[in-house]
Amino acid sequence: MIITQTPLRIGLVGGGTDLPGYYREHGGRVLNAAIDKYVYVVVKQRFDDEIYVNYSRKEIVSRVEDLEHELVREAMHMTGVRSGVEITTLADIPSAGSGLGSSSSVTVGLLHALFAYQGRQVTAAELAERACAIEIDRCRKPIGRQDQYAAAYGGLCDLQFGPGDAVGVERIDLPRADWRKLQDELMLFFTGITRSANTILGEQNANVGDRLPQLGQLRDLAGEAADGLRGGDLSALGTALRKSWEAKRSLASGVSNRQIDEAVDAALAAGASGAKVTGAGGGGFLLVSCPLEHQRAVRSRLATMKELPIKLERLGSRVIFNVHRDIWS
Repeated sequence: MIITQTPLRIGLVGGGTDLPGYYREHGGRVLNAAIDKYVYVVVKQRFDDEIYVNYSRKEIVSRVEDLEHELVREAMHMTGVRSGVEITTLADIPSAGSGLGSSSSVTVGLLHALFAYQGRQVTAAELAERACAIEIDRCRKPIGRQDQYAAAYGGLCDLQFGPGDAVGVERIDLPRADWRKLQDELMLFFTGITRSANTILGEQNANVGDRLPQLGQLRDLAGEAADGLRGGDLSALGTALRKSWEAKRSLASGVSNRQIDEAVDAALAAGASGAKVTGAGGGGFLLVSCPLEHQRAVRSRLATMKELPIKLERLGSRVIFNVHRDIWS
């Protein structure tokens, strides 16, 4: 039996510039952070040759090709696991439409578990690249590439994409006191709205040519925030969050709505230094950067939203249980 633990993530600044339609020509940059909320994948050998897959529903099939869960199906194809397994995915929070990169965490966790089941160790870079190949190339999802890297690497990552297909990953290792202060100032609130990111991202892809100034600003703000954090200026993140939201909400019509706009304005009026919706937008979680002395006021203003306490996670996807036992012996 193999069990992997893969973190979810919060996209801090630069989301949208990781879409291939933008970064291949102009270069993209995203500041991303893994959090202490996880997807777990369990892979267990079966006595027979059937394939059992357990998620929000249960599938029992004899052939990989018959699986309806496309991420499991493609991960099995990619890793060469063909039969005689039971695969279960579990998440700390409801994954659909959260804006926390859950789909990519599932894909990375599946690959990690299935490769470990085959007795193979893989690097974070390979996990991320293979997860991108499954989601973007094989499943044709209109998504970017930041989530897969955040899930595989963990920590606070400065991700640079292109021009072309090159990817640069630079982890930002803050001193312990700065890490704790940054962590303490981040707040996450559930908007109560779940949505499919595909529609919003599809529109963003179509709009790339008309949104080059906004995308360039988002890319540059990600760099400013990353450089500020490296230099010990933790306030750089809140400033970048605040500025980036105005650019981000113009990328597609579904990124924001009246409820989200009012929540962002309320958080800023209560003393937050920055606020934005995580992920593609349209719902999911509201990320707020706020000094400790103003957090009570922010919670009061956002009292209708459920807060999700978070900490930053330094580690990426990892195998937390690995026992090989031949059930035929």
